[in-house]
Amino acid sequence: MDSRAQKFLEDILQTPSPSGYESRLQSLVRQYVADFADKVESDVHGNLYVCRNPGANRRLMLAGHCDQIGLIVNHIDDQGFIYIQSIGGWDPIILVGQRMCIWTQNGPVHGVLGRKPIHLLTDEERKQVPKLKDLWIDIGAANKAEAEKMVRIGDPVTLELKIHPLANNRIASPALDDKCGTWVVMEALRRIDPAKLTWAVYAVSTVQEEVGLRGAKTSAYRIDPEVGIAVDVTHATDCPTVDKKEEGDIALGKGPVIYRGPNMNPRVVELLMKTAETHQIPHQLGASGRITPTDLNPIQVSRGGVATGLVSIPNRYMHSPVETISLDDLDRAADLLARFAESLTADMSFIP
Repeated sequence: MDSRAQKFLEDILQTPSPSGYESRLQSLVRQYVADFADKVESDVHGNLYVCRNPGANRRLMLAGHCDQIGLIVNHIDDQGFIYIQSIGGWDPIILVGQRMCIWTQNGPVHGVLGRKPIHLLTDEERKQVPKLKDLWIDIGAANKAEAEKMVRIGDPVTLELKIHPLANNRIASPALDDKCGTWVVMEALRRIDPAKLTWAVYAVSTVQEEVGLRGAKTSAYRIDPEVGIAVDVTHATDCPTVDKKEEGDIALGKGPVIYRGPNMNPRVVELLMKTAETHQIPHQLGASGRITPTDLNPIQVSRGGVATGLVSIPNRYMHSPVETISLDDLDRAADLLARFAESLTADMSFIP
């Protein structure tokens, strides 16, 4: 990963993008691709389309959703404490005691997510898992009027966005699900050798995956690709309590995961595997016997159907403040998709 790519990753990980509020991040992506994209467009939904070789007859779509799980301001009480709803799937116990940021029209407002201290909990309360409705954000306001000068109902909220470097070229950060995917598809597009490209390649930073795979549905309809590959994170199983018998043997640092199963076109899968082997790109195999809860799902059934593939980044502690990935896996995923795009020929068929 060169310094430019690393800076892009750092920038997007520290930019808020809860579902429905992705515009800040999409602006960053647009800046990053400006010098190598042949065409850049966006739509009313918020999806960002970046294309190379747009005049080609056949189209490949690479999709990585840019939205992260978040919260939304729902109520401000008389004391100035802020109550929230979720945007996407949270385990509320993870939020207790976290530093939070409310993204207002006038800039970020920092706060903490509070709960009654353990000393004051009754025996019964200690046995209960906290509910989101019983948690609040404290921004230090003295009362409701003061809080309302800083925050409005409907303002989005995220965890404090901060990257923590770890050993073995790994990082921990909120929102690696799935800013990883946006990074991979845009970086793959940058790494493609245009002299080897016979298809049009659309890298799409899709929106609102966390609230129903919505951006992938509209963007796939717009592009009408023959082949579509989604890039998302998947559960790493090389840590305590995660059962390999249920989730597969997936480890950080051993390469991106190529999935097999009914949501994936077998010819696309075979070409991904062949590409990885030809270019000596470390990779892992995963299996899903059902429709995957990723952008791949709506892409596969768009219009008359799309030949689909799923490439995933192993991720520990998903939907938490400390999601953990290997930068090596990211780098290899971008190479894999770039080489895959270059391998597509004019006469290639993906009919099983």
